[in-house]
Amino acid sequence: MTGSPMNLDTLAVHAGRDDLTPLGVHALPIDLSTTNPLASIEQGGTSYDALASGGTVPASGSAVYERLWNPTVARFEAGLARLEHAEAAVAFASGMAALTAALLAFASATGKRHVVAVRPLYGGTDHLLASGLLGTEVTFCRPDEVAASRRPDTGLVIVETPANPTLELVSIAAVVAQAGEVPVLVDNTFATPVLQNPLDHGAALSMHSATKYLGGHGDAMGGIIACAEAHAEMLRPIRAITGAILHPLAAYLLHRGLATLPVRVRAQQENAGRVAAWLAEQPGVDEVLYPGLDGDPHGIIGAQMAGPGAMVAARLSGGAEAAERLTSSVRVFTHAVSLGGVDSLIENPAALTHRPVASDAKPDAGIVRLSIGLESADDLIADLEQGLRRH
Repeated sequence: MTGSPMNLDTLAVHAGRDDLTPLGVHALPIDLSTTNPLASIEQGGTSYDALASGGTVPASGSAVYERLWNPTVARFEAGLARLEHAEAAVAFASGMAALTAALLAFASATGKRHVVAVRPLYGGTDHLLASGLLGTEVTFCRPDEVAASRRPDTGLVIVETPANPTLELVSIAAVVAQAGEVPVLVDNTFATPVLQNPLDHGAALSMHSATKYLGGHGDAMGGIIACAEAHAEMLRPIRAITGAILHPLAAYLLHRGLATLPVRVRAQQENAGRVAAWLAEQPGVDEVLYPGLDGDPHGIIGAQMAGPGAMVAARLSGGAEAAERLTSSVRVFTHAVSLGGVDSLIENPAALTHRPVASDAKPDAGIVRLSIGLESADDLIADLEQGLRRH
């Protein structure tokens, strides 16, 4: 794809597909080879060295072995990198595998084992950081405390915006300014590249649980980090050593999902706005947590984000018992964890996705998190209405 810059909608359809015409195919091919032929011992060794050290397949080289590199995965990486305005992207078997690689590359491997993490975060991220499993030490803080929390041995700053599950918005540029020379990783799962490009605001790494909006259909698990090529070269060897590369079939499904990502996200966002506005008027709801309702006091929407997104959280008057009644009585929503698919999901973060989080940082037990899908907003509202009546 050459010439003038393309709109996001066009890039979503075409990015990462540059080699299809030379290959003589139209649909994305899937290469399931776990091993690849070698023209000679020398070619194999040269290729292995290039891949194991963080590079890509050299000219006239071999992919050698799927754990090192795969063309189907590489196409998905190229597509997401274009959408994120990044030089490169590195795909992993899950979002948590991507986060693990980032922590190993930027903290453990550099000797700067301290991490600053802005709460709230996805429960799995919070749990991994708090566990110290990877030899890192964490300081949890609020967005305006990053500078005060930074130390000489800080190797990475982590922030999620919109935050999971409270949908708080954080200024990426402000966090980057406080981080100084320390690279900032932004979990961009909720926003997607349709609504937010963290690298444009100074972040070093934009991470996604690709399982969610990027795939969009709840049938493929993966994680991906968009970044500069120099940072990708730090991540790829860890992926190779740990065996955390994305499976080619999942890469195919996730890449296919990129084509409809802008259409899906915008339609889901429109539905979310209607659902959130309706919830805000209901007597059984104490508070609706949705960036589109609070007037955006920090001016992030429009400057950093293109819209408020499609995730909604609501704090129910009856606490945990009310959350249990609602989640067990819905008929259109599915009571399940995860998010970002074409169908709407509802869950209680305190009991599920954020269950392992420390009690002082755990979400209120009365909060339900809704991932709004592509169903009719009228049907979603009617479903919530009958569920809330049971209170």
